[in-house]
Amino acid sequence: QVQLVESGGGLVQAGGSLRLSCAASGSIFSINAMDWYRQVPGKSRELVARITSGGGTNYADSVKGRFTITRDNAKNTVYLQMNSLKPEDTAVYYCSANLQPRGSFLRKDYWGQGTQVTVSS
Repeated sequence: QVQLVESGGGLVQAGGSLRLSCAASGSIFSINAMDWYRQVPGKSRELVARITSGGGTNYADSVKGRFTITRDNAKNTVYLQMNSLKPEDTAVYYCSANLQPRGSFLRKDYWGQGTQVTVSS
């Protein structure tokens, strides 16, 4: 059974920083892209950052220059360093991984349970 578990959310003042972590565990053969999404009530989930298996990255325009996504392939873990946080960054943050479980020929997207990030003004 594959699981993604996020950690690192919380309450921070505007201008502060937080680091989110997401560890994939279970019987995993390989992991392709790993993503961070966020969602606020009443809005659709939006892609914040993506990192490929080779280390290539993409960011939403709203977080470029402030957020950095990295991964540790040995630990099957993805991180999101969030600096210069703004109140509009307040959301539930979800990690996602496109991966192939052991014993399967198929890749699929797995999701974490989400972690709340609240930025006060």
